[in-house]
Amino acid sequence: MMTRRWFSLLSLLAVAALALPLLSNPVSAQSLDELRASGKVGERYDGYAVARDPSAADIVKEVNDKRRSVYEKRAAEQGVSAEAVGAVYAKEIVDQVPAGTWVLTADGEWRRK
Repeated sequence: MMTRRWFSLLSLLAVAALALPLLSNPVSAQSLDELRASGKVGERYDGYAVARDPSAADIVKEVNDKRRSVYEKRAAEQGVSAEAVGAVYAKEIVDQVPAGTWVLTADGEWRRK
């Protein structure tokens, strides 16, 4: 059972790397990058964006709705929880965001990448 779960998570990581660019459309991606650069948006440990400034709330909701949809679909395909999928994507997202992006850790601390 553990081997199957490990294989599922490894498979999920591979799928995440391929699907990461699909998490937002180009217009949202550009806006999201600008908001990250300004510090108005950060990334969380669970694979979701967070509005650090209320003016960014709408775009963060749009991005997170798309991410949630992807996470739930991948979770159903892999037989794991959507939270596990989000955690895998979170690592990929944080690896790809530019230096200076705010990241909220699992212990509730904001850190800059």
